[in-house]
Amino acid sequence: MKPMGRRSFLTAAAALGIGAGVSSHAIVSAASDNNKTPDQALAPNADKTAEIYQRDRNLPFIGTEETFSTPALLKLNSINQDHIDFLTEIGLADLGQRRIGDMDAGGLNVQILSAHTPSVQNVPGKRGIDFAYRLNRLLVEGPIAKYPGRFKAFATLPLQSPEAAADELERSVREDGFLGALTNGHITKKYLDHPDFEPVLARAVALDVPIYLHPGYPADEIFNILYDTTRSEYTKEYQPHIFSGSGYGWHQEVLTQCVRMIAYGVFDRFPKLKIIIGHMGEGLPFYFERIVNDMGEPTESSLKKPFEQYFQDNFWFTTSAFPETHLLTLLLKHVSVDRVMFATDYPFADIKGQTDWFRGVDLPREDKEKIAFRNAENLFRMKAPVK
Repeated sequence: MKPMGRRSFLTAAAALGIGAGVSSHAIVSAASDNNKTPDQALAPNADKTAEIYQRDRNLPFIGTEETFSTPALLKLNSINQDHIDFLTEIGLADLGQRRIGDMDAGGLNVQILSAHTPSVQNVPGKRGIDFAYRLNRLLVEGPIAKYPGRFKAFATLPLQSPEAAADELERSVREDGFLGALTNGHITKKYLDHPDFEPVLARAVALDVPIYLHPGYPADEIFNILYDTTRSEYTKEYQPHIFSGSGYGWHQEVLTQCVRMIAYGVFDRFPKLKIIIGHMGEGLPFYFERIVNDMGEPTESSLKKPFEQYFQDNFWFTTSAFPETHLLTLLLKHVSVDRVMFATDYPFADIKGQTDWFRGVDLPREDKEKIAFRNAENLFRMKAPVK
């Protein structure tokens, strides 16, 4: 089919009387399914999308993967000054009115904040421990206090010091009301299935809080083998970094960590451990049947459950930065709607575009409420404030 230009799409969206974020997938998919032009596809499919959108305009939303940084954290984790300037420009370090304004414009009731990857988890010793504590307290004393009810948080943990990380998790949950923790990829070439991190996993289970597995950049050896190039003309726009990160590598890395945790018995040792992954399952919906079929047989004698069952019992999934209906449909084919939660990946993705998209998704109202806010309320034992 002929691609739909931005002007054509905006015209079609305006004709429906709805925001530009709601109808793109419906219009384009309808045209593809029926071999029609986008304009021809506006009815009845797009009319139905508009009707659903209007029905669900009042949906509350809890954003479960919403990122922040600070000047010190930007300096620690950025590639160079250009990278810092970009992250500052998009509002990553803004924890005030700009962020609140974007939330209000998109109808996002709550953001669950987490520190920008890889946070401080690769900072060793007392420096890492102190840095994590300061970041956690900054949230409590800053946006959480200033905007009551609008912000919750995942703890930043000094994972190079696992016992201290477990203690900081407990302190932040019990004293500051944090909802769990978020990790960012490998911790100096180790993943959470490594025995070193069992104190952190055990403490999360004891506290009955989840751990969110967010992507991180690969170890240098992996970066050099899979993503780097000897041809400098291809590195000018940070191509290898994007390739190894948001453009591809991040999603494979998280899914690999999930499979490792199942295959090497983490959930047999910690059967009540709760893990969250984002980005519409980090590729899991596409690979699900291949993974569970091919990994099932060789793990029959070493695992207590069928391989597939761990995805049903120990994992939750968020929609962060993937407002694509066909991917949500595929995810829901393999996991319960009770395990899917809304997220935007702000400020790397637009809040309103994603809330508008989800308002127009053709699911029963009950299921949409579960994804938009109820599943998060249940998992985190919280309530979305009514505006």
